[in-house]
Amino acid sequence: MKFQTLLSIASAFVIALLSSISCSSFADERPNVVWIISDDLCPELGCYGYPDVATPNIDCLASEGTRYTHAFSTAPVCSASRTAFQTGRYQTTVGGHHHDTRDIPVLPDDVPTVTGLMQKAGYFVCNGNGKKTDVKFAKSHLNFAYTPKEFFDGVDWSARSEGQPFFAQVQIKEPHREFVQSTREYPHAPIPPYYPDHSVTRADWANYLASIEVLDWKVGGVLDRLEEEGLADNTLVIFFGDHGRPHVRGKQWLYDGGLHVPLIVRWPGKVAAGAVDDRLASLLDLMPTTLAAANVPSPDLPGLNLLDRTSTGHEQLFAARDRCGDAPDRIRSVRTKRFKYIRNFHPDRPYMQLSSYKKLSYPVETVMKVLHASGQWSSPFMAETRPEEELYDLQDDPFEMHNLATDPEYASQLGELRASVDRWIEETGDKGAIDESKTVDMDSLMAEKRRWYEKTMEKRGLAPDISDVEYLRWWERKLGGETPE
Repeated sequence: MKFQTLLSIASAFVIALLSSISCSSFADERPNVVWIISDDLCPELGCYGYPDVATPNIDCLASEGTRYTHAFSTAPVCSASRTAFQTGRYQTTVGGHHHDTRDIPVLPDDVPTVTGLMQKAGYFVCNGNGKKTDVKFAKSHLNFAYTPKEFFDGVDWSARSEGQPFFAQVQIKEPHREFVQSTREYPHAPIPPYYPDHSVTRADWANYLASIEVLDWKVGGVLDRLEEEGLADNTLVIFFGDHGRPHVRGKQWLYDGGLHVPLIVRWPGKVAAGAVDDRLASLLDLMPTTLAAANVPSPDLPGLNLLDRTSTGHEQLFAARDRCGDAPDRIRSVRTKRFKYIRNFHPDRPYMQLSSYKKLSYPVETVMKVLHASGQWSSPFMAETRPEEELYDLQDDPFEMHNLATDPEYASQLGELRASVDRWIEETGDKGAIDESKTVDMDSLMAEKRRWYEKTMEKRGLAPDISDVEYLRWWERKLGGETPE
């Protein structure tokens, strides 16, 4: 055999070997991605400057990564928000905008999910609580048709093939209600000023903070496990809340209390440690960021890649609230760094329209009703109707308490943001205008929610039509540590 032929064969073998090694090395070096998802969380965390609450593990994560100060969900309730960040598209676009949508849409082929694209790229995709002992899928709560055993490859990343990169979604319940019972006071922890100063308000808020501390402990367990398994250096960790806090004017409303979430991104050597990013960020950014980190081509999406430091972020962020349980509604909002615009499509309904979930879960709602009825506390939020439009200067009024929509000095901002919502509705194919009763038996749905409410009240030993005054006494006993009669 000629020397040149031998050389060619040897060269081909070396090239094939190097190619094999390179491909294997690439597969091994692709980063793992872990989403740590907290249920119902605003940025009441130490690393966000909130006092008294003890969140050492999340604070440490922020010191090792980048903390986003202006991150927001697209919906103030879990199923709608999760539908959006799993598809990378607005829940109103894919038809998953009503909480626990009854007319469940089937996603078309041109609407892939982040899990599906990561699976196609060879990632092991799992959904659990971050423990090897998990045997059942954790909460996913999505408003579209899917089969969990196909949507996820398993419960925990320990089930992956050797050397296979993984994309893990770790679900942590806290601080979703029902809260844990606080064992201490939080004397320096500020409570939003739109709540009445009342013992029930303070006790409920303390339990919320105690639940956040449980969340922090669980986050620490996930981070410790990554370290112990030698995975931390090659894992992109994204910690965030699925939407805002479970309180009045929070969950199920489009104020910042319902949309503002913590967002922390850690990727050693790739993401700046201890950095603070004040760009407007959306949970829609999670999908393109995850795909970019895994070097997976992304479809055309409204979100941005947070790893792209050349990006200036979003100029505007949009959000939507539709039916939640037995409280039908349609509200849309847009916010910039400075202003928030809210459009109420049903201004004839009160802010505090009947919601079985909120009446059962939010004690401060009852506090507000009792004090307002007795003339001890007043707020425009207690009105029987709502304005069609709301406008807030977030710089001067961060708690969104002073509606400027009728102030002529802000007419230009109002007009600009009104037009933005109009364009967004048109361009994104907002399905919120579709009458849900055309495809859903709303009478049966409402009756179902009423039965649930009545059974829950009966379990508490309460009459379903209990007066607000009597109900407040029950809350006082319960939150005061007494066993309600």
